[in-house]
Amino acid sequence: MEYEPVIGLEIHAELATKTKLFCSCSTKFGASPNSQVCPICMGLPGVLPVVNEKAVEHMIITALALNCTITRQTKFDRKNYYYPDLPKNYQISQQYFPFAKDGFLEIKLLGDEKKKIGIGNIHLEEDAGKNIHLENGKASLVDLNRTGIPLVEIVTKPDLRSPEEVEIFMDTLRDILLYTEVSDCKMEEGSLRFEANISVREKGQTHLPPRVEIKNLNSFKIVLLAIKHEIERQTKMLEKKEKVLQETRLWDEEKQITRLMRSKEEAHDYRYFPEPDLPPLFISEEEIEKIKKEMPELPNVRKERFITKYRMNEYDSRIILSDKETADFFEECLKLGENVYPGTSIFSKDIANWIAGPVTRYLNEHNTPLSKTQITPQYLVELISLVNKGLINQNTAKNILPEILEKGKAPQEIVKEKGLIQVTDEEEISQAVDKILKENQQVIDDFKKGKTNAFSFLVGQVMKSTKGKANPQTVNKLLKQKLEIL
Repeated sequence: MEYEPVIGLEIHAELATKTKLFCSCSTKFGASPNSQVCPICMGLPGVLPVVNEKAVEHMIITALALNCTITRQTKFDRKNYYYPDLPKNYQISQQYFPFAKDGFLEIKLLGDEKKKIGIGNIHLEEDAGKNIHLENGKASLVDLNRTGIPLVEIVTKPDLRSPEEVEIFMDTLRDILLYTEVSDCKMEEGSLRFEANISVREKGQTHLPPRVEIKNLNSFKIVLLAIKHEIERQTKMLEKKEKVLQETRLWDEEKQITRLMRSKEEAHDYRYFPEPDLPPLFISEEEIEKIKKEMPELPNVRKERFITKYRMNEYDSRIILSDKETADFFEECLKLGENVYPGTSIFSKDIANWIAGPVTRYLNEHNTPLSKTQITPQYLVELISLVNKGLINQNTAKNILPEILEKGKAPQEIVKEKGLIQVTDEEEISQAVDKILKENQQVIDDFKKGKTNAFSFLVGQVMKSTKGKANPQTVNKLLKQKLEIL
């Protein structure tokens, strides 16, 4: 019998506001424990919450980006449960009138196939604090700095059918949240968290069997590992005619399995009721239209424009559009490049090659974002121009790139200081070639016997003797000419 998984996701993204959802406490990450709290987010008696206007704007942007219907009149609710990091013993969330519903996110599968993943609802809620359990098991500490930070929760419909689709969905959604700047999506800081709802059924069936929710998945890798394991676990149970129960499970990183946390709660378990301290929020059509006009270009739209306008291939576009910062950097380089080379069709490829190649390689090797380096669009354009004008060769440019990235020195300044201007004089290069040929008779013999790497060796020796400054094309041309007559 053939089975298929049915997967839905619940995504919690911390919104990029400077203050919390219902008070003026800072949301800055990394402060000393319990230093960013006040009577409101600590839930002391007699306090009244006030809604953060910026959080509402971010909520609307998210809803528009995910093609949702925005609720014109929305309301907050109390979700009641006790946990040490929830000082009020309830969370202000939304159950009955969420901000938005009935949207979709279109993802691009392999082979250019597209699929729409339904968005059930998007709502706004406050985050809880953080429990810190001591390794000796004798005590747990509570840090309330995170309490009250605004969260957008995105609940998908059960439209995902494989871990591969889940991965594409997560990548696509993260790009949207980053591009719209509603969240920094730093999973290592808890800014983006996933919960997965998974069930398995016979292929061809349409009903939804009991689902298992896996909570607290804090990296893409763990999300995918947990989903794959849970699909296998439930499939084996069905094959043995065992009943899969609706429950909540956790991912055990050490054992690489999911394990039971508790039986699944239903909405009534949380005793939801309307939040009495917050009035309804009314969102006007004018406000929505204003925000819509100010929204940045979404990543899928930008990608299509890059491919069409700049003739960019799929690989380069994926690297450059991996984050908004890099894409903005690329387009700023193009603006500057037009001043050097009229028309961007050729120069855009040069810039794309450098960003997707040497620059990205450096960033990956040093585990650093582009914003933490000292390079500017002006410096990259200047470096490429030096190569294209024949003043330095490609290898020299790659060799000085780290100094530009680390020290922020202008390429022309580095080239001048180190005397790296390319040698293009044929007579000077010819003398260097003659010298190398004279010193390497055995290599010449090997070349005549058909050993192709012998030629590469000779090129390398000429470049070494000229300290990498000789024009490579001229070196290749002269070497071939001289070897033919030897």
